Amino acid sequence: MRKKQPVRGFQRSDRVAEQVRRDLADLIRSELKDPRVGMISLTAVELTPDYAHAKVFFTTLDSAHLADIEQGLRRAAGFLRRELGRRIHIHTLPELHFIYDSSLERGASLSSLIEQANALSDQTPEE
Repeated sequence: MRKKQPVRGFQRSDRVAEQVRRDLADLIRSELKDPRVGMISLTAVELTPDYAHAKVFFTTLDSAHLADIEQGLRRAAGFLRRELGRRIHIHTLPELHFIYDSSLERGASLSSLIEQANALSDQTPEE
């Protein structure tokens, strides 16, 4: 009877997802010429188990033009997928789905609320 192998930190799919994120970020920064897609950061990539689809989460400081950015990314998805295929050699190249990641905004909002609550608690007299 074989012993069960210990679970390692990262599975292959995690490493592939991280490589996809790094390569896409580099492609967007250096190769993509669409003016709608300005300063964005890729926060995460989630791959389906068969690598057929990739959810690419991004954030931007320019949230006022979010619709334009999303349209630019959707329009560039084919180009980015083709260029990604030249960099990463995996059996199935994933279809890219770009999703806005609002977690940074939510985090900033929660931090602001916590600071406000702390300021109010400091102002109230204790009995």
